[in-house]
Amino acid sequence: MILITGGAGFIGSNVVAALAERGERLVISDRLGSAGKWHNLKKHELDDIVAPEDLPAYLDSPGSAVTAVIHMGAISDTTETDADRLVENNFQLSQWLWKWCSANRKQLIYASSAATYGDGAQGFDDDIAIEHLSCLRPLNGYGWSKHIFDRWVARRLAEEELRPLQWAGLKFFNVYGPNEYHKGAQASVASHLYGQIAGGGPARLFRSHHPDYADGGQLRDFVWVDDCVEVILWLLDNRRINGLFNVGSGKARSFGDLANALHAALEKEPNVEYIPTPEALRAQYQYFTEARIDRLRAAGYDRDFTELEAGVELYVKNYLASDDPYR
Repeated sequence: MILITGGAGFIGSNVVAALAERGERLVISDRLGSAGKWHNLKKHELDDIVAPEDLPAYLDSPGSAVTAVIHMGAISDTTETDADRLVENNFQLSQWLWKWCSANRKQLIYASSAATYGDGAQGFDDDIAIEHLSCLRPLNGYGWSKHIFDRWVARRLAEEELRPLQWAGLKFFNVYGPNEYHKGAQASVASHLYGQIAGGGPARLFRSHHPDYADGGQLRDFVWVDDCVEVILWLLDNRRINGLFNVGSGKARSFGDLANALHAALEKEPNVEYIPTPEALRAQYQYFTEARIDRLRAAGYDRDFTELEAGVELYVKNYLASDDPYR
């Protein structure tokens, strides 16, 4: 039995879909709320759905049958300003799950984030060394909450404390794909641009406020969600692999490239409008992200990552433009 926290969320529900296809027994921990997240689960058989606050009691009784925890649950809103909520949900629950998996010899795969790298001035090296992590400066509370857990893990490893049967932290870059529809403003740029273009309007991109980048030339490592899922499944199947790993395509692409890919998938002529980046975001805005995936490759992961144009076409034709956009 596998526990997926955040299992009704974006990446989590895609993991649920893949594991359900393999016939695994699944327990979901999430808050479903009223934003329609339940749709992300409606096609799959589940053993149970447990509220996050009930996890300790659950895992000490029927949940003792859980063999692996895939911890995707978090407040992922990069504009969240309530630091106490971020600590409780993104740091303290992660600590508890690490300790439980350590004490009970279970696998733990958890979501970190590329937001831990801040403006990228220190590069995008997924080094777990305490000294390296101490140099990173996240730009928002979400990135900070993920970063302090990475640092906490690094300290546990350095002090040779008891650890899970397997542990892996995944620094996801700019993920796009099905089942992100409940995220609203926090959904991927691909999702937002699709709505604009399919609705007959222009693709609206932020104007550049940096002399080294043209309008639409800001660069991101866009990664198709199925590629993220494949990394997680590979880790589950290879319990000897431990570490902190970037999960991205390894190739930075521009927002202009993304807009062009969406226009092509919708068979429309490119039509882009540039708007000013909101003042409140400019100090936190990243102009370049690109995952270094050397450590993931060195650990043995050899699958190719999906090219942006191919991923966007899959997203549009198989999900966004279909009658049933859910996986």
